[in-house]
Amino acid sequence: MDGQPTDLLAPRIPRNHDSATLTGAAPSAPVSEPVARPRREALRILVVENENRAADSLVLGLRRHGYRAESVATGAKALQAHRSADLILLDLDLPDLDGLEVCRSIRATCDTPVIAVTARDSELDRVLGLQAGADDYMVKPYGFRELMARMEAIMRRVRPQPLEQVILRGPLRIDAGTREIRLDGRSVEVTRKEFDLLHLLASQPETVISRKQLMTQVWDDSWSRPGRTIDTHVSSLRSKLGASSWVITVRGVGFRLGHP
Repeated sequence: MDGQPTDLLAPRIPRNHDSATLTGAAPSAPVSEPVARPRREALRILVVENENRAADSLVLGLRRHGYRAESVATGAKALQAHRSADLILLDLDLPDLDGLEVCRSIRATCDTPVIAVTARDSELDRVLGLQAGADDYMVKPYGFRELMARMEAIMRRVRPQPLEQVILRGPLRIDAGTREIRLDGRSVEVTRKEFDLLHLLASQPETVISRKQLMTQVWDDSWSRPGRTIDTHVSSLRSKLGASSWVITVRGVGFRLGHP
């Protein structure tokens, strides 16, 4: 980022949160501006940015919207601090390490969401960033409201809503309290993992659940490769439910609930 004007690196955070106009200057801290009410469990955001003005501007904006935000200026410090964060905003142009390598290192050790925030704006740069493990990619200068929307979208995916106690999907009834599955009124005997798998799919019937998410939530294993474990359980479930169309395979992604 050497040689680039600082104004182009700072996020465009509006001075008035009710205004639809986003500016390029870093916001000041007006005394009269209300501070956002903290969220019930404020997300911990790690900002990795070596431009002090851009980092301070971003941290200030995030804190005003109820996030617990801190910043570090180097890749080495990011690798030391990333485990305590719920989400990482990672500049790819760092003074000590290449941001892509930092992203790969983070992804190799944990599943913490990463949004690459950078001045690198070519298609190749975006591809490399996503291949390195970034969950999203934003080019500077960017709108602060868009950044928050992208952050919230990512957290909705990685922090699923609590599952329903009793789920009704046509003739299928799944009771999490009794851990019982009934189809057309008859009981369907399943294993513990088969129940958890079907319950997760049925709780988000319009959503494709990735293999990685299934391994994390059903098998409590975010490290191992899914392999044949999931396929074996899906095959068994289809057989017990009497139709393969109850669990739909989305090739290269995962599975979703279907219906006969």
